[in-house]
Amino acid sequence: MAVQLLILDALNLIRRLHAVQQGQHEQPAAQLAATEAALLQATGKLLARFRPSHVVAVFDGAPTGFRHRLHPDYKANRSPMPEALAGHLGELQRALLRQGVDALLSDNEEADDLVATLARRLSRHGGHSTIVSTDKGFCQLLSPGIRLWDHFGQRWLDEAHVRQKFGLEPGQLVDYWALTGVSGSGIRGVPGIGPKRAQALLHQFGDLDTLLASPGQSKEQNSVQTHKNEALMARQLVKLVDDIELGVNLQQLRYHY
Repeated sequence: MAVQLLILDALNLIRRLHAVQQGQHEQPAAQLAATEAALLQATGKLLARFRPSHVVAVFDGAPTGFRHRLHPDYKANRSPMPEALAGHLGELQRALLRQGVDALLSDNEEADDLVATLARRLSRHGGHSTIVSTDKGFCQLLSPGIRLWDHFGQRWLDEAHVRQKFGLEPGQLVDYWALTGVSGSGIRGVPGIGPKRAQALLHQFGDLDTLLASPGQSKEQNSVQTHKNEALMARQLVKLVDDIELGVNLQQLRYHY
């Protein structure tokens, strides 16, 4: 039977749950206790829904990584995690472990790259991964062996979602964001290329490399070629890394019902 791995984008889940509890409790201690209870409840529901053979909660352990070194503005405008919540992450990890869910984090790598490495590596060996996150960046990983579940919207962020939202295939998303940039992460794309123009260019050329190699025949093409370095830098920042040495084996992630 193929491995079925449930990957929790832990901080995506925890920060959203904590934001809800901030609106319901005045005292930070009460917020944290309620967040822990909500996290365990959500994880229990996800385990019951997907019945995985293996499960892991992936955390961000690295405040800075290669993207910050390449581009100092990377995620510079993100609001920091509330201090009390940051100090409580160790307890949340221990609570998940008591539930049978181990945590994975790295001192050097971002959680998104750990998720990509886990999912792609397993897919190459015939296994299947379900990533739980609302982060659209994971849509670039969509394939027969990798799917993405939005727990809060109770919906699949699948190929049909990508086509409806972006008018493109999942494999074109990295080049799409290379052209448009990702404002929430402080990634600049090509000046003057917004979503509609990026979509039209990728419909015409298929991918960024073909676009850059083609003679300029329009203002948009010329703009992309003029700003080639910015586009290639944005692509490097947006593309998830999937060849990290994880230091964990699949047996350690088996879930025992």
